[in-house]
Amino acid sequence: MSCVTVRSKFIFDKFKAVSSAKLRKKHVWTNGNVVISPFKDVQIPETTVVDYVWRNLDKWPTKTAAVCAVTNRGYTYEQMYKLYQTFGANLRKKFNIKDGDTVALMSPNTPEYPVVSFGVLAAGGIVTTLNPIYTSYEVKRQIELSDVKLVVAHVDIVPVVKEALKLAKTDLKIIAIDVDRPLPEGTISYKELVEDKHVDFNILKEVNRKPDDVAFLPYSSGTTGLPKGTELTNKNFIANCEQQNTELRQYYPTSETYQDSVLAILPMFHSYGLSIIMLHKLSVGLRLVTLPKFQPDTFLNAMIQHRLNLMFLAPPMVLFLGSSPAVTKKHFENIHSITSGAAPLPSADIENLFRKADRELSFVQGYGMTEASPLVTLSPKGNKQYDAVGYAIPNVKLRVVDSNMNNLGPGETGELVIKGPNVMKGYKNNPEANKEVFLEGGWYRSGDVANIDETGMVYITDRLKELIKVKGYQVPPAELESVLKEHPKVHDAAVIGIPDLKTGERPLGFIVPKTDEKITNEEVIEFVAKRVASYKRIKDIVVIDSIPKNASGKILRRKLKENYC
Repeated sequence: MSCVTVRSKFIFDKFKAVSSAKLRKKHVWTNGNVVISPFKDVQIPETTVVDYVWRNLDKWPTKTAAVCAVTNRGYTYEQMYKLYQTFGANLRKKFNIKDGDTVALMSPNTPEYPVVSFGVLAAGGIVTTLNPIYTSYEVKRQIELSDVKLVVAHVDIVPVVKEALKLAKTDLKIIAIDVDRPLPEGTISYKELVEDKHVDFNILKEVNRKPDDVAFLPYSSGTTGLPKGTELTNKNFIANCEQQNTELRQYYPTSETYQDSVLAILPMFHSYGLSIIMLHKLSVGLRLVTLPKFQPDTFLNAMIQHRLNLMFLAPPMVLFLGSSPAVTKKHFENIHSITSGAAPLPSADIENLFRKADRELSFVQGYGMTEASPLVTLSPKGNKQYDAVGYAIPNVKLRVVDSNMNNLGPGETGELVIKGPNVMKGYKNNPEANKEVFLEGGWYRSGDVANIDETGMVYITDRLKELIKVKGYQVPPAELESVLKEHPKVHDAAVIGIPDLKTGERPLGFIVPKTDEKITNEEVIEFVAKRVASYKRIKDIVVIDSIPKNASGKILRRKLKENYC
């Protein structure tokens, strides 16, 4: 890096810090106790995600768009553009994908993930993302709820998808991402589709998608219940991208002589990895370094070999960086910014990381949810209030309300409600769930307990929603309860989250056996393990006489915690 570049970055950072400080002096509390962002609102382009992300292709065509940290397989921006256009045209022509059709994508993070995603969007489709470690039962449910027309899956996951389709009694076609593996029997080659030399791109001119049309359909449990299809529009994602291109910017602009490299280890099926890393960072010309999963060796090798500049992490990874003997200051040589999200993070873990780096890095914490595409608040560079999650990002308004939905003032604690152009359209085909979470005027109930100080800094203190957070992932109790009650010997069941030193929380199951049935904890645990992803598994079961419930039949989880935890 040249001295001129370093100096220009120093000036840029200094300007940002001064500008942010001035903006935050502006009063963010309105007379009605609505909190506005201290940062200037942004203009949101009226276009689609695929056109927005690729609007500046001519500025960095030969820069690397994505590279695999394990295999070093990668694509430049112009290569990725051609691949996704070819894939999209073939989806429209050979698979009859029409505007608004849903295509399922199930894969770990690879350079092909964005190719498939943009290809589906280019064809006019909607992408529903699936967790690559889902069981066939979980895949079956999402495929049915999403009305999927086609499945695209990594070769290693094809057996799970086939079993899911068998359970769903459907014969959907499977495109296998086979760039470095043999093509599984009974599937269609992704490689052949993207390398097609005779594709007719004119068919893409038929596509007619609008800013308010749904682009992605990830699944979220919201404030409670089973996972629901979260309808996120083109405008939702574009808004969240533009909201990051402000004083809150964590990256350095891409130029002819410079390009930031960002670690893409947070799963792209999740809104954090999908939106903040994949969509936003490609829209500004950064280099994605993909890792399919967290493994200490490949994780640390990527930091050095790919000269990473930005890292977006979940708390367990921050803990690893601050505590592992294998981590040295050499791993942080090129890092200029680290952002943590998905769950609260103790300041001690951040200080341990700084000690490993032998310097104080720019460390930023944020808060969000799938329903907000996902970013809601973010700390500006230089902020050291590590127990806070930052300020409302541009165009976002916040309220803290009591149980009667009355607005509370500075320092008062209540439920956080959110309004902004990044908030979802709604849950797919679920008017009851939408009625529960949306208040009059388009305000979304987060289900999280918060307070906001006089400057607008947000503190998340608890959550009203019943979700269990395991390593930052959502585990809805209702989903596990449904699985438990499928066991032929179980009459009733309940699940709560209990503290765990390694994972943050873990699920604890309670069962009421059917009359005269003998059942062991081991057989119940094994039954659940076959039907859910590993992070959702129950490791402990408590047998009780009855599940405590209120008059309307709702499980009293707090009572279970009081009596058994």
